[in-house]
Amino acid sequence: MGLYPDIDPYDHGMLDVGDGNHVYWEVCGNPRGKPAVVLHGGPGSGCTPYFRRLFDPAAYRVVLLDQRGCGRSTPYASAYDTDMSVNTTAHLIADLELLRRRLGIERWLVWGVSWGSVLGLRYAQTHPGSVSELVLTGVATGSSPEVALLTRGLGQIFPEAFARFRDHVPEDERDGDLAAAYNRLLESPDAEVRARAARAWTDWETAMAPAPPRSIPRYEDPVFRAGFARTVTHYFGNDHFLGDGNDEGVVLRDAPLLKGIPGTLVQGSLDFGNLLGIVWRLHHAWPDSELVIVDDVGHNAGAPDIQEALVAATDKYAAAYREGADDRA
Repeated sequence: MGLYPDIDPYDHGMLDVGDGNHVYWEVCGNPRGKPAVVLHGGPGSGCTPYFRRLFDPAAYRVVLLDQRGCGRSTPYASAYDTDMSVNTTAHLIADLELLRRRLGIERWLVWGVSWGSVLGLRYAQTHPGSVSELVLTGVATGSSPEVALLTRGLGQIFPEAFARFRDHVPEDERDGDLAAAYNRLLESPDAEVRARAARAWTDWETAMAPAPPRSIPRYEDPVFRAGFARTVTHYFGNDHFLGDGNDEGVVLRDAPLLKGIPGTLVQGSLDFGNLLGIVWRLHHAWPDSELVIVDDVGHNAGAPDIQEALVAATDKYAAAYREGADDRA
């Protein structure tokens, strides 16, 4: 089972979400098909045409969007004068609801990767009536232990790269919250300070990437690099704007709110996020979920075996939707 063929959008636009922000959206597939929305990672990565290929274009009406501050949305986070205070989880959830209503969709399948899984889970917990199913990969929940793992804990696995990453921040901040320290550098009025911090942040992200390859081409674009690093550290340094929870985090704490929403969790067995057991705990706290473990794969939604599992999941929910439509006819 491979990816579906490349397709182009049949509709697109810029949604005025307020606060001076305009969010890019596009729709492809079957205008009368099962609605689905794609939530990209990062935060701040933006959507790519690859995501369209995970859905049967004859069965799905697929909505893709670039979240605030990235991709084709404006203003871009790399611009120093972009107001990041209006780029929070609550704002992104409100944007999803505004877009859903704008497109006349009652309920949609929510597909998310990495940060997109955090956003998708919290969206489903706060707006369960808008979500028909969830398909998530590279699963995360946005808890503080997950941020600590990515910004400090993995230093034990990549000690040389971590030393460079840690030593880029001022000496008196090296034992504290590294994401927040980087965000302060990325908010500096000095463009050179911001540029060097963005490079140091993405160098650390590259060091943690699976090998081969140990390279991420988009990080060589200084505009993307600046906007991505600023957005990630903005969220990481502020507990993903999820509010006060407990040691397990708000999303995992509120997993019972997902009751009645079917979901598929596709996780690589070598994903570093597994070190905290988050995906297993989420699965066991959410009885309507299915956990698919893909052997010998890390945090990589593009790995062939991950792709196969994701397409199997979207096909399964499309088939159930068709059966339901036949029953209603």
